[in-house]
Amino acid sequence: MYGSTILATFLGASTVFAAPTWPLLHPGLTNTVGHETVADYFNLLAQKIDIAKLSKSIPKCDISKAKIPTLAANPLPTPDSGLVVKHVAIGRGTQNYTCDASKPTEAPTANGAVATLFDASCIAAAYPDLLHMLPKLALQFDLPYSPLSDDNSKKMGPTELIVSGKHFFTNSTTPFFNLDTKRKQIGEAPCSKLNATAAPADAPKGRKGEIAVPWLRLAANPDATGGLHQVFRVETAGGSSPATCEGQPAAFTVEYAAEYWFYGST
Repeated sequence: MYGSTILATFLGASTVFAAPTWPLLHPGLTNTVGHETVADYFNLLAQKIDIAKLSKSIPKCDISKAKIPTLAANPLPTPDSGLVVKHVAIGRGTQNYTCDASKPTEAPTANGAVATLFDASCIAAAYPDLLHMLPKLALQFDLPYSPLSDDNSKKMGPTELIVSGKHFFTNSTTPFFNLDTKRKQIGEAPCSKLNATAAPADAPKGRKGEIAVPWLRLAANPDATGGLHQVFRVETAGGSSPATCEGQPAAFTVEYAAEYWFYGST
């Protein structure tokens, strides 16, 4: 059942993509990065579907089999002993920044982020190579709604991944993840940053060439629910600010996408 559900999700993606009303490929990327990224994704997807048709075994949605990606250089610390993967999501939204107009040579100040989280747990378990393409893929498509929308029926273009939560900041230093929806209650986690490391040099850039934001390891605060203990942001795409505030407004956003891995107690 789970295997057929995974394949149905992938097969549904081509149907969604064929409909020109949603999602929309960002016009500025249509002839370069956008087309190449979408083509690479659907070529790999087609290979998976062909293999599945010939295989006698059905891939299982066993999240315990999912393995978080690591960096060859300056890797993040691994999840604490005893923790297990509880959920994997693709986050798609914006990194937010502010600037002081009187100090144009200074670097913008980070002012949190907002993102919609899309359930990618089954893909992480069965098709990690497809999973790692999703942040770059997601960045090529406009999101036709606010990341903080309560409408959980939306899908992540051009896939059939459904909303599994929201990410935002409750103050300047506290990233918050709400994984409780009408479909499933996984938990909520206000977090504190433990570690950060630069994304790989070849990580996907943003729509205007912005480099990928760092990979992060976060600790869930004691008031987290659902047994959530740690959150990792990896496989980032875009999101970094320009080097200085020259020519920037007082507040601005930079679009990004990333994988979020949630770890907790059994």
